[in-house]
This record gives sequence, C-alpha cells and structure tokens, in this order.
Amino acid sequence: MNAAVEALACFLGFLGWLLVGVAIPNRYWRESSVDGNVITTSTIYENLWMSCATDSTGVHNCRDFPSLLALSGYIQASRALMISSIVFGAFGLLAALAGMQCSKVCGENYVLKGRIAAIGGIFFLLQGLCTMIAISWYAANITQEFYDQFYAGTKYEIGQGLYIGWGSGVFAICGGSCLLCSCRMDSTSEKVAYPYQPSSRGHVLSAVPTSQRAPSNYDRNAYV
Repeated sequence: MNAAVEALACFLGFLGWLLVGVAIPNRYWRESSVDGNVITTSTIYENLWMSCATDSTGVHNCRDFPSLLALSGYIQASRALMISSIVFGAFGLLAALAGMQCSKVCGENYVLKGRIAAIGGIFFLLQGLCTMIAISWYAANITQEFYDQFYAGTKYEIGQGLYIGWGSGVFAICGGSCLLCSCRMDSTSEKVAYPYQPSSRGHVLSAVPTSQRAPSNYDRNAYV
C-alpha cells in the first residue's frame, strides 16, 4: 500500500464528509430569482428543511416546512440521500483510519489492513454518489421550473448550498477512488509472511522444502 496516497485519500474523504455537514444546514439551497423584476421587495431562500424570507429593510424570518407528506417527492428523497451520505461518510472515515498503515489496528497484518481500507473507500464512494444524486436532482428541479414558461409559482436560482454539496461529492469520490487504488499490492513482498507455529512436540516446522535440505549424518546416502 502506498502510504502517501492513502493519507491523501483519507484527507479527501474527511473533507468531503465535513462539507456534507456544512451543506445540509445551509439555508441557501435555492434563492428567488430577480430576473425580470424591476423592484424586489423580498428575497426568498430555501433548503431541505425550511423556507426563509428577507424584506427590503433587512428583516428576515424562517419557518420549517409544516408537513413531511406535503413536500415534493424530490425534497424527501434528497433528505434521505443526504442523511445516508453522512452515515456512509462516518463509516468510511472509521474504516479508513483503522486500515491505515500507521494505525495499530490488526497489528502488522497489512493484508487485512488493506481490506479494511478498501471497505472505507467503498463507503466514501457511496457517500459521494448519494450527495451528487441529491444535489443534482434538487438542482434539476430548480432549472426545470426556471425555464418553464407555464410555471406560475416563484422561480428560484441555484444557491451556494448546492455548490458546497457538489464539492463534497467530488472530494468523497476522489478520496474513495484513491483509497481503493492505494490498497492494491504491487508485489508479493508487501505481504507479511506469518512465521510457522511450533508443534505440540516443541519442534519448529521449517519453510525450506524437503528436497533442498542438506543430508543429515543418518541419511542413507551418507553410507554410500
């Protein structure tokens, strides 16, 4: 395993997981558009959990969405995906830290360490995919309503929370990919050979084949 790539992958995965925690509570997932409006009296911005409004005097107030069942399907799905992303990122971070070469988990069994780190890479990839699906799905609905000429409701634009989410997904996918690549063993010398355990009679088994052993004094060939 490449220790430098492994450390970089762990850092990228942690950064992606941290940005997910920043993107979820961010209020600016979408902002009301001022396109075509000469006078703007208030600005509306929303995320997955609440809707806020700010008037021209700077006073703003927020309210949580009153009912879960009354929300659009893509908002409910985005909530579930973002929460899953947080869970996958936490598991991936724990597995990556346990599978690093500098950790004392599993001792010097680098084969098992590599497998644990690979599981962490898979969790990071799942985190990135969940984040990218949720963010992209949410952004697709914003753009669809914005360009729909027959849409009579409030039109929104993409907010900064979505850009943070996209960055989180990219970091998580890159970290997971690097972690999977770093777990690949380049040669058999990287594998740790376990010493033979002594038998019950107190003799140690030798790793040298019988055909390569030196003839003892009591061999049959010694009398020829």
